[in-house]
Amino acid sequence: MIGYLESARNLTGSAAALGGLALTFAGFAGAYWPVVVGGLYGAGALLAPPHRPPAPAFEEPSSRPDDLRADLVTLRAYLARVDLPPGAAERLAALTGLLDGLLAPGWVSEALAEDPEGVHVVARAVRRDVPDSVDAYLRTRWWTRLAPGARAPEEELERQVALLRGEAQELVDGLREAEELRQRSHTKYLEDRGGGGPRRRPPAEQERPPEP
Repeated sequence: MIGYLESARNLTGSAAALGGLALTFAGFAGAYWPVVVGGLYGAGALLAPPHRPPAPAFEEPSSRPDDLRADLVTLRAYLARVDLPPGAAERLAALTGLLDGLLAPGWVSEALAEDPEGVHVVARAVRRDVPDSVDAYLRTRWWTRLAPGARAPEEELERQVALLRGEAQELVDGLREAEELRQRSHTKYLEDRGGGGPRRRPPAEQERPPEP
């Protein structure tokens, strides 16, 4: 409640409502002055620029999984503060969940660290692509209220997040294929050394020639 009282919406709406009261005292509103004041307040609240938390600024970017994991926590906290449409919020939750899985401590993040291009994809999504997409949506949304564009900003944001989700999924698929190739290579190695053939008895179990 306190946050709303201090918001730009309430301040703009209140200023418009005061203008309605001035019209009432001047005799222009007549008996409908409550409707006029309430309507001006609502119009002012709708036209006020929405609350736009500043996008996180990541300093001294690093390719270490631990640093990327900390930046992902910061990104998620930022997304929790912004007002997002349901469709985009669901897509962003799926994307950040995928990135979180890639950065999970242990052998997963170690496998990612062996792929410099994959690390770059994750770092770019966390530190630039997602914050820029969300901030651009918040900016465009207000202007669209004044002059609707050809495409709704919600649709544009969902398309951007879908593209980022596809890029992250390609990275996951590539890492999975690398592990599958490593597994098949080990199977081939075992086959080549005779691991798939009949079991041979060790020399100690083989028949010894009769003693003279």
